[in-house]
Amino acid sequence: MAVRPNISIKKREVLSAQEIFKNLIVGKREWLSKALTLVESTRSEHRKTAKELVQLATPFSGKSIRIGITGVPGVGKSTFIESFGLEAILKGKKVCVLAIDPSSEISKGSLLGDKTRMDQLSTHSDAYIRPSPTSGTLGGVTRATRESILLCESAGYDLILIETVGVGQSETKVHSMVDAFLMLLLSNAGDEIQGIKRGIMEMADILVVNKADGENQRNAKIAAHQLQQALHYFPLGKSGWAPSVSTMSALNNEGVSGLWKKCTEYIDHIKSNKFFEQNRKLQAVNWFKQSLSEQIIQRIEQDEEYKKKLSEIEEKVAIGKLDPFIAADLITDFYFR
Repeated sequence: MAVRPNISIKKREVLSAQEIFKNLIVGKREWLSKALTLVESTRSEHRKTAKELVQLATPFSGKSIRIGITGVPGVGKSTFIESFGLEAILKGKKVCVLAIDPSSEISKGSLLGDKTRMDQLSTHSDAYIRPSPTSGTLGGVTRATRESILLCESAGYDLILIETVGVGQSETKVHSMVDAFLMLLLSNAGDEIQGIKRGIMEMADILVVNKADGENQRNAKIAAHQLQQALHYFPLGKSGWAPSVSTMSALNNEGVSGLWKKCTEYIDHIKSNKFFEQNRKLQAVNWFKQSLSEQIIQRIEQDEEYKKKLSEIEEKVAIGKLDPFIAADLITDFYFR
């Protein structure tokens, strides 16, 4: 009879926040991946370590330029980011891309995998691409996007590009995380203008009609002209910057250098009039308030007595015995009694 060898299986070591930070701060890419995985985790023990890590990293963050990139599906965001990112690297920047993918309803993982669609950028030593699933989070960003930005900055990346899921009312949440908000558009001229929410266009600092190549060049110029005309009816934003519309072909790398110049001009403008600094401070306060709301809700939902009462009230609301507005008052009064 064969004797079964006594094999001891070593449990996976739980890394400390200090160890991750020590390797993160010197720019080790694999440790940045570990750090981002940690802040995206929903496990309670991971959340505690993630909070410690973010606290350590915060003093070393804030030195990058953060650009949000949005646009309807099919507008060519990934191709654009690759061209724009490579142009930024030529200008001496270290580029980090947080590509926010929609999530699978089954696995909750990323569906698109943007990293596979940025062949050149993903292999460049001065670039780092992180596809992250939204996991059901609204706003076109993940729950941990804010923390991810801070960690990427502390790892030495000085240009953070945030690619969002697509255009929609909830998509505007990304605007509260970035210094510049860039909107990509298609060349369907009149239809494009009708299909865009006014609120999103008002928030855009830079608008670009992409895929301006081949037979689309003429349509792209028409679309850019019509969009520029529409912008004249919008009030000037708090930054004091008057947005303009450009055309480009990310696929053929045409118009990319001009767009980089325009982005640089915008950042110089908001730094000179102090809006950059004011906006960063406002964003930090907003992040605090959002985090506070999220943590209060999490604490409340862990209360067993509350969960029982919530279930009772939800049942009454479902069968029409209780108005939802009144039900919200009842459950609030019950918890804070």
